[in-house]
Amino acid sequence: MTASFQNVVLTGACGGLGQALARELIGRGAAVALVGLNRSVLETLAALAPERCAVYTPDVADTTAMQAMAADWVGLRGTPDLVIANAGVAGGFDTAQADDLAVMRRMLEINLLGAATTFQPFVAALRAQRRGALVGVASIAGWRGMPGNGAYCASKGGLIRYLESLRAELRSDSIVVSTVSPGYLRTALTAGNRFAMPGLMEPEDAARALLAAVARGRTHIVLPARIGWLARLLNLLPDALHDRLLLGQPRKPRVGEAGATAIPGLPVRADKNIDT
Repeated sequence: MTASFQNVVLTGACGGLGQALARELIGRGAAVALVGLNRSVLETLAALAPERCAVYTPDVADTTAMQAMAADWVGLRGTPDLVIANAGVAGGFDTAQADDLAVMRRMLEINLLGAATTFQPFVAALRAQRRGALVGVASIAGWRGMPGNGAYCASKGGLIRYLESLRAELRSDSIVVSTVSPGYLRTALTAGNRFAMPGLMEPEDAARALLAAVARGRTHIVLPARIGWLARLLNLLPDALHDRLLLGQPRKPRVGEAGATAIPGLPVRADKNIDT
């Protein structure tokens, strides 16, 4: 028996997978709290069903702001039955560059801490009603480190372990905790990639597959499934061979380089061309 979600909180709703999830959920008749930083995009989404949507623009790493968002939404619509921590940022990382340490700190705040700040305000109420689903959008990049991508891999690897812990804590309360590991989706986060992206998936297809899997109670979801098998096969290689293969691939642009996406909360260097 699959679940039908009617009350949803969604972070990272402005673009890519998040926007595709928002459109799919709204189209299915759900009430959706749209959380992101681009108010105009969120308001456009909310206009699809203004009686069922609300727009929030907190920094997901700001505990107080996220708790205020949660309190307002619960006051409007009650306790959600689905909370999706989708907000995330990506970018290349070089430990030799002092500026990149701030990139790593901010990436951990958004990608890892942001999931905890998203879930925390709802856990007690979900426990009380003994139902609901918490979904964290990680990445196959969290399965193993990749050269030039240490900050992103660390944030997503940490998120996977956090979700494992949370799953164990909430299992007896009948709350499903799902870890989503997308491969390559056609979004702004992958637009600047200089390397091959096998299994590249459209965000709309990924959104439908994600929601279907969560509705079935799946706790580990890979999008698309075949990219998970490829990643597992690569991980069977000896470390030296695996590292040699990856070192030969082009690196993801560092934040501040041409082709890189900007990270909210970090200054944009005026001498660089950044897609925003």
